[in-house]
Parts: sequence; C-alpha cells; structure tokens
Amino acid sequence: MRFQRVAVIGVGVIGACVGWNLSRRGVEVVFIDAGRPGEGVTNWSCSWVNASNKTVSKSYFDLNVAGMEAHRELARTIGPDSWWHPDGHLRWAADPVATGELLRTAKLLTSWNYQVEICTGAEVRRRLESALTLPDDIPVLFYPDEAWVHGRHLVSRLVSMAVTSGAEHRFGTTVRGIGTGADGSIRSVALSDGSRLDVNVVVNAAGPDAADVAGLVSRHLPMRREPGIVTRIGCARVPIRRAMHAPHIEIRPDGDASVVLHSREIDALIDTGEDPAELARLLHESARQVVPDLGSGRIAETRVVNRPIPADGFPSVGAVASVPGYYEAVSHSGITLGPVIGRLLAAEILSGERDELLADFHPERFGS
Repeated sequence: MRFQRVAVIGVGVIGACVGWNLSRRGVEVVFIDAGRPGEGVTNWSCSWVNASNKTVSKSYFDLNVAGMEAHRELARTIGPDSWWHPDGHLRWAADPVATGELLRTAKLLTSWNYQVEICTGAEVRRRLESALTLPDDIPVLFYPDEAWVHGRHLVSRLVSMAVTSGAEHRFGTTVRGIGTGADGSIRSVALSDGSRLDVNVVVNAAGPDAADVAGLVSRHLPMRREPGIVTRIGCARVPIRRAMHAPHIEIRPDGDASVVLHSREIDALIDTGEDPAELARLLHESARQVVPDLGSGRIAETRVVNRPIPADGFPSVGAVASVPGYYEAVSHSGITLGPVIGRLLAAEILSGERDELLADFHPERFGS
C-alpha cells in the first residue's frame, strides 16, 4: 500500500503512541482531536502501569506485561523526563476476605513469574512510604516492577517528536465524516471546521467516542458505559512516591505539587445525582485516612469521564476487513497498553502482519 496520509483520530496516549511509531518510520501522519493532546481521558486516569490487575485471562495478562516492557523501552528511547515513574505499586485491603483474595492473586502472579513482595504495614512505613497510616501487621503487596505515568507529559512529548518527523495536527476539531472509494477503502476524512483531508488510513483511537467514529464507516463497536470521577489535590509537598490501592481509595503522585485520587466505590455514586464537588470531598476524606498529610491539601480539579471500554472488557486493536484502511485502537488501561499497542498496530499497518500478542483482541470479534 502506498501511504498518502494516516489520520489518527484521538490523541490520548494510545493515539499518540500509534502516530509516533508511524511517523518515525517515515509515514505521513495527521493527528486529529477535539481538544488538546493528552487532555481527555489520558489526563484523568490513575495512570498505573501494571499487569497485576489483569489476570482475567492469560493472553490479556501477557499483553499488559508486554505493555510494561514497552514503557521501559520507550523511556530508554525518548528519555524518562517527567513522564516515567517506575517506583512500584502498593496494595492492601481492610478485611480478611479481601486480603485473602489479594494473596491468592499474588500466588497466581508468582506462578506466572510476576514480581510481588508481601510486606507488613510496619515494613512499608519503614522502607517505602513513611507517611502512610496502616496497621503494623496488615499484609501489603508491593509490586516493584510497576509504575505510574504522567500521561499528559508523555503524549505531549510523543506528539512533539512526531511533528518534528513531519506529522501534522488538527486540534480543536472533530471528524464529521469518513469518505470511502468504490471498493469501500478509506479515501478521506471531513472535519467539523469544514476542511477535508485526503487519507488512505484511519486509526480510530477516539477513546470514549470510538463508537461514534466507527459508525462513520457503518461499523458497530459496542462500548460499555462506565463513568469514573477523578480529583486532583494540590499539595505544598507530595507526601508519597508511588501509586497505591488502599481500602476504598486509589492514590498516586501527579508531579511535584499534586496527587490524583479515584475510587470505584465513589464512581458508583455518579449516577445518583450527587454533586461532583461532594464526590471530590469524599475522595479527599478517604485519602486523608490513609495519608494524613493530604489533609492540608486542597481540591484543585475534578472531572467525570467515560472510560473507553469495549463491551467485553478487552481491547479492540487492528484492521477491519470490510473497510480497507480502517483500524481500531480502543482499550481500557490505555496508559499501560499505549506503547505496546502503538508499536504493534504501526507494524500491522505497515506490513499487514498481525502480532500474536493481539490474537485475542481483533476488532472483528464484534462483527465487521
């Protein structure tokens, strides 16, 4: 195939990784996004790079392990700068039943050669996170190979490098139409600003809007509706170094002056009509129980976003045969999977060959 231009629709972490991998191989890329790079779901994510929470199937686990390695390779290639924070991850539970589940998962992960250490609360405070409040004898899982990522910084870096390699960008506009030829193959995209771009490849990396983009080529991409609320707490000094899942709350650093908070329990209150400001207050209160120093922080920003999750919970990555030139790159856990999906999908676009890691995640499992 002769590549005239590849349109990457959606410039979160997955779209940025796909576009960067293509542009560095000499492909002409145009990034298209309704907002600014990395400021959508990517910026409102726990941004936790892991495979410990991906044990629902071995193939999905293996893909996430590959995602972790792809991050390490990316850090070696472009430099870690302010985006890459490989300080591990902590997880513990409040009751014996939940603790037992965590320990069973740790045993399974160990059998799959995944690194996990079982510590006590006292050891964690002494060796890893002195600012935590937790019982001395509670079991805490420490995953030393996991990390957190500053997604917006990573996306900005990749897009900037792609532009240096010749990529274009159209930000602040949306795709209103995708034109096809007589043979059904991709020919163009029409934008809401009235412009039209001649392209012969479209990558649908539109996250929560991916079903709408798929509809422009008469494809049904079933997506879950799973809204989540994330809040940032401004701090004079960030008291923790690494991401953690504590009882009722997830906490991670977010640079030098803030932390990010999320809770599945509080997500469940989104559709009750509760004011997001009240949900942010509940997140802050839960976090203070674990890290008392966060009590002096202030709620800086809060956002409710829809997670980009295909209906069966697994990624949809690759070509759709009925529309030559149309590819999907849609997944939950985009922070973990972005670099590996970016590399593998770029290779598939260029060679037509599909990597075995993506065998279970073909878009056509939903029909073509």
